[in-house]
Amino acid sequence: MAIRVWISLFLCVFALLGSESYASENEDTQSKEFVVTLDHSNFSDFVGRHKFIVVEFYAPWCGHCKKLVPEYEKAAEILSQNDPPVVLAKVDANEEQNKALASEFDIKGFPTLKILRYGGSVVQDYKGPREADGIVSYVKKQSGPASAEIKSSKDAEDFIDVNKIIIVGVFPEFSGEKFENFTAVAERLRADYDFGHTLDAKLLPRGDSSVSGPVVRLFKPFDELFVDFQVFDVDALAKLVEEATIPTVTVFNKDPNNHPFVVKFFNSPNAKAMLFVNFNIFDSFKSKYHEVAEQYKGNDISFLIGDVEASQGAFQYFGLKEDQTPLIIIQTNEGEKYLKTNVEPDHIASWVKEFKDGKVKPYKKSEPIPEVNNEPVKVVVADNFQDMVFNSGKNVLIEFYAPWCGHCKQLAPILDEVAVSFESDADVMIAKIVSFPLDSSLSHNSGIYWRICLLLDATANDYSQGTFEVKGYPTLYFKSASGKLLQHQGGRTKEDIIDFIQKNRDKAAEQSPGKDEL
Repeated sequence: MAIRVWISLFLCVFALLGSESYASENEDTQSKEFVVTLDHSNFSDFVGRHKFIVVEFYAPWCGHCKKLVPEYEKAAEILSQNDPPVVLAKVDANEEQNKALASEFDIKGFPTLKILRYGGSVVQDYKGPREADGIVSYVKKQSGPASAEIKSSKDAEDFIDVNKIIIVGVFPEFSGEKFENFTAVAERLRADYDFGHTLDAKLLPRGDSSVSGPVVRLFKPFDELFVDFQVFDVDALAKLVEEATIPTVTVFNKDPNNHPFVVKFFNSPNAKAMLFVNFNIFDSFKSKYHEVAEQYKGNDISFLIGDVEASQGAFQYFGLKEDQTPLIIIQTNEGEKYLKTNVEPDHIASWVKEFKDGKVKPYKKSEPIPEVNNEPVKVVVADNFQDMVFNSGKNVLIEFYAPWCGHCKQLAPILDEVAVSFESDADVMIAKIVSFPLDSSLSHNSGIYWRICLLLDATANDYSQGTFEVKGYPTLYFKSASGKLLQHQGGRTKEDIIDFIQKNRDKAAEQSPGKDEL
C-alpha cells in the first residue's frame, strides 16, 4: 500500500475537548463571530459564491482545533475588513452528515485547512501559520496576485528570503505566451512557493545579472543556492520546480525553517532513507551521507538526516531507542522498513547498496507479546498477528485502535460485552491491536512530527497493511475461519456487532483445510 499523504511530517493525536460553535454571519456586530459555519446543506452554494475562501475542517474533540479557535476567529475579524473582504469558514467534519464533505476533500487529520478558489473549482492546501497575524499575512498573500513584481533592489531584498524557496521570472516584457505560462505555474504552486517577476536581472542577489530573459530563476537555501530554467511549458516547468526544491539531503532538526522541506521529503513518492545521529557528531557523517545521496539521486530514494534530540517522535513511530544511534532506516512506499543500528560513516554506502540489491531483511515493529492475555478482548501485536488472526482457525473480529481516540474509548466497553457473549463459543475471538500509539503530550509539543506520522501512516505494530486499510479509528475487520475478510462498516452497538459476526462467521464443521490463511 502506498504511503498515504499527511500532511506535513507531524501527527494525529486529539484530546477530548469541548465543542466550539460559531455564530451566524447575520448576528449583530456586538455578538458576531466572523468565522462562518458551513455544513453539507449550505457548503456548495456558499463556496460557489466566492472567488477565494479558506475552510477549516475540524472535530470538536480535537485539542489542536481548540487551540486554533481564537486565532482563527481573530484572523477572520481582521480579514473581514480587508478590501475586498476575505472569508474564513469552518466545517465540523466529525458530524456524520458532513463526513461526505470531509471525504471529498481528503481530510485525514484535524484541523485541516483548505483554500478554495473560483467557486471551489480549484482546491489547495493551506500551508501557512496557525496564529492570527500569520494567518492574516499568509491569506492576504494567497488572495492577491500569484506573482509579485520586483521593481527595485529594495523590492528584491524584501521579497527574496534566504531561508525559503523563491521563484522569479525575468522577462523583457510582461506579456506573451512564456509570461502567461509562468503566471499559470505561479497560480498552480502558489500555496507552496513565493513567485515574483522582474524586467531587470540586476536586481536579483544571485545568478547572471546580464540576462534579459525570459528565464526562471529559483533561489533556495541549500545545495547550489539557485538554478535557472528556460522551460516554459506549464507542466514541464512545474515538474522542474518540484524536483529542484528537494534537498539532496533534507535536515530534520528544531529549526522551523527546515520543516517545509521535511514535509516535502515525506510527500515524495520515493523510498525514504533516514539517518538519525546526535548532531554533535554530525560533521563526521555529513560528507559520507551526502555522497551516498548524490549517488542515488533520481533513483527512487530520498535522504534525510535527523537530529536525535529533535526526532523523539520519529523514534516512537519506528519503535527505536537512542542507544541504537547512529542508525539508518529506510521505509518503502509499501510500508516495509529496513534498519541498520550503530552505523559508522563508512558503512552507509555499502548498507544502502545491500538494500537496493534486496539483501537486507525487513525490520518489523511490534509491541511485546503480552505475558497474560486472559481478558475477554484479546490483545494482538505484530509478533503474534499472523498466529492469532490468520492461523487461529477462528472467526476473528479485530479492532485497529489508537489509545487517544475518543470513539475507540466509547467502543471499548461494547467490545468487552460482545467478547463476553462469545466466551463459551470456541470458534469466535474478539481482538484488538494498537494502530497509532502516539501519546498526547508528544503530539501537542511536536507539530511537525504529527503531520509526518500522517504521511507515513504511522502504526504501533506492523501488521499486513496491504490487507487491512486503516484510514481512521476505530476500524473493525472480520476474518472468518475459512479466510473470508470483511470490514465492518455498520452500527457499533453490541447487537449490531454480534449480528455482523453471526451473519459472516463459519462454523467449525464448515471449515476447509488449508483455507484459514489469506
